[in-house]
Amino acid sequence: MQPLPPEEARRDGAEDAQWSRPECQAWTGTLLLGTGLLYCARVSVPVCAVSMSQDFGWNKKEAGVVLSSFFWGYCLTQVVGGHLGDRIGGEKVILLSASAWGFITAATPLLARLSSAHLVLMTFSRILTGLLQGVYFPALTSLLSQKVRESERAFTYSAVGAGSQFGTLVTGAVGSLLLDRYGWPSVFYLSGGLTLLWVCYVHRSHPGLGRSGARPAGVQAHQSSLETAFPEALCLGWVFNVVPWLVAIPAGLFSGFLSDHLINQGYRTITVRKFMQVMGLGLSSVFALCLGHTSSFCKSVVFASASIGLQTFNHSGISVNIQDLAPSCAGFLFGVANTAGALAGVVGVCLGGYLIETTGSWTSMFSLVAAISSLGLCIFLLFGEAQRVDLSPTHEDL
Repeated sequence: MQPLPPEEARRDGAEDAQWSRPECQAWTGTLLLGTGLLYCARVSVPVCAVSMSQDFGWNKKEAGVVLSSFFWGYCLTQVVGGHLGDRIGGEKVILLSASAWGFITAATPLLARLSSAHLVLMTFSRILTGLLQGVYFPALTSLLSQKVRESERAFTYSAVGAGSQFGTLVTGAVGSLLLDRYGWPSVFYLSGGLTLLWVCYVHRSHPGLGRSGARPAGVQAHQSSLETAFPEALCLGWVFNVVPWLVAIPAGLFSGFLSDHLINQGYRTITVRKFMQVMGLGLSSVFALCLGHTSSFCKSVVFASASIGLQTFNHSGISVNIQDLAPSCAGFLFGVANTAGALAGVVGVCLGGYLIETTGSWTSMFSLVAAISSLGLCIFLLFGEAQRVDLSPTHEDL
C-alpha cells in the first residue's frame, strides 16, 4: 500500500484531531463563558472609574491614564499568544493566562491600597492585565482553526465572540448594582473570582487538555458621544449599557449561522467572507454616520445599536478568513492582525479626541470611523482570498 503524500497525510491528521460535534458544542459554551469573563475583567475599571477617581482623588487626565494603560500591555502580547497557541495548544495558553488575569483582577483592590501611590499601582495592574489578556484571542483563533471543521467555523467563532457582548452587558448591569451597594472593590472581587472558578471548571471537565492540539475603541466612543450629546443619557445611561449589547448578541449568532449555511449551500467561501465584511464594515459605517448627524435621542439609540450589532458580522468575515488561509499558524497571523488593530485603536482614540476638541462636534469622529472602515473594506474586497496556503500551492480555490 502506497503511503499518502505528506500534504494529504498532514490534512488527514488534522481532521482526526478535530472535535466531534458534542465536543465542539461543549467547548463552544465553555469558551463563550470564558470570553464573557475576559470582558467582565476588562471593563471592571471603566465601570468603576468614577467611583475610584473620587476615592483616590484622580482628575480626568489621571483617570484617563489608568483607562488607557490596559491597551499598552494588550498590544505587546498578541503575536506571542498566537505563536504559543500554534506550538503548545491554544487551550493551554488560554487557561494559564486566565488564571493570572483572574488572580490580578481579584487582587486589584488590595494592590491599589498597598501604598499611597494609587495611580502608579493601578496603572501597573492594568498594563499587566492587558499583557495577559492580549494572548487570549490569538490563542483562541489557533485553537478553533485546528479543532473546528471548516463548515462550522463561522458559527462557532461568532458564538464564542458573543461572549464579549455578554460580558460587557453583565458587568454594566450587575457591576452597577454592586458598585452602588458594596463599593467598587466588589466588582473586581466578583469578576476575578468567577474567572478563577471558570479555570478550575475547565481544567476538571476537559481531562484531555494536556494534549497539544475586541471593547473596540469605536464602541466606547459611541457610548461616550451619546452621553455627551444627549442630556437624557445622563439619567438613562442604562439604555446605552444594555440595548446595543442585547442587539449585538443575537446579531453575532445570526451572522455565524448565515455564513456556515451559505457555504454549505455551495457558495464560495471567499464570497461569503466578503459579504460578511460588507455588513460588518460597510453597512455598520452607514449607521455610524447617521449617528453623527442625528439630534434625536431615540434615533441615536437605534443607530448605535444597529452599528454595533452589524460589527459582529466581522467574526464571520476577516476573523474566520485567517483560519481559512492558514489554520496551522492562524494564532500567529491573528496576533499580527490584532496588534495592528489595537495600535490603530490607540491612535484612533487620540485622533478622535483631537478632532472633537478642534471641531467641537462628534460628526467628524464618526466620519473618521466610516472612512477607515471603508478603506479596510475596499482592501479586503480587492485582495481577500480563502485558498489555503500553509500546505501546498495547488489547492482547490475556495
